[in-house]
Amino acid sequence: MNEKAFQDYYPDDFARCYGCGRLNEHGLHVKSYWDGDESVCTFRPKPYHTAIPGYVYGGLIASLIDCHCTGTASAAAYRAEGREMGSDPPRRFVTASLHVDYLRPTPIDAVLEVRARVKEIKGRKIVVTATLSAAGEICARGELVAVQVPEHLG
Repeated sequence: MNEKAFQDYYPDDFARCYGCGRLNEHGLHVKSYWDGDESVCTFRPKPYHTAIPGYVYGGLIASLIDCHCTGTASAAAYRAEGREMGSDPPRRFVTASLHVDYLRPTPIDAVLEVRARVKEIKGRKIVVTATLSAAGEICARGELVAVQVPEHLG
C-alpha cells in the first residue's frame, strides 16, 4: 500500500508499543488502513507465535485486535473532527477494556486479517468492534473501549 498506516502518524513518544509501534524493533508492527467504513490490517504469524503445533497463540490474537482497534479509534477521532491524521493536536488512544471471543482455532500458516468498525464515539471514549479471520474464516471477535490520552501526557 502506498498510503501511510494509522500508526505511522503516531508521534515518536507513542510509537514504541510492542504491538503497533514503528519504533519498537522487536514489535509486531501492526499497520491499519481505512477500507470504506471499516479498517483493516493483515498480519502473517511467525512460527514462534504458536500455541499448539499449527495454531496461533491466543495472546497474539488479542494483541492484534487491541492495537488495530486503538489505531482505528485514533483514525476515527480525526475523521469525526474533520481533520487529517497527523495534524495537531495529536489524537492517541489506549485500551480501557478489551473483550475477545475465540471462535475457532486460528491456523498459523495463514495471513490473518483484522477488520474493525466504530460502534460508538462519546467524548474521549470510542468503542470499536473487530473480527479476526484466517483463510476467510472468522476465528475471533473482539470489542475494545479506547480512551483518548490526555494532551498533557503526550
